[in-house]
Amino acid sequence: MNKIQFCENNFVHGTGEVVDKLRQNHPNATIEVESCLGYCGDCAIGPYALVDGEMVQADFADDLYESIVELIDD
Repeated sequence: MNKIQFCENNFVHGTGEVVDKLRQNHPNATIEVESCLGYCGDCAIGPYALVDGEMVQADFADDLYESIVELIDD
């Protein structure tokens, strides 16, 4: 099972929608939303998440979703 972590401050980049899509389409993944993950510089630039501790970044939220889906195994 994969653990995917999001920073709620990053929702300004559309990652809230990524969380919703992942919860809907990948119910076996553990999805956590934290108040801060400590990657403030990256968080300010664009969408990102941690997948099993590894940072995944993208220019757009939809691209982030696709990158995460490629990494997780249901």
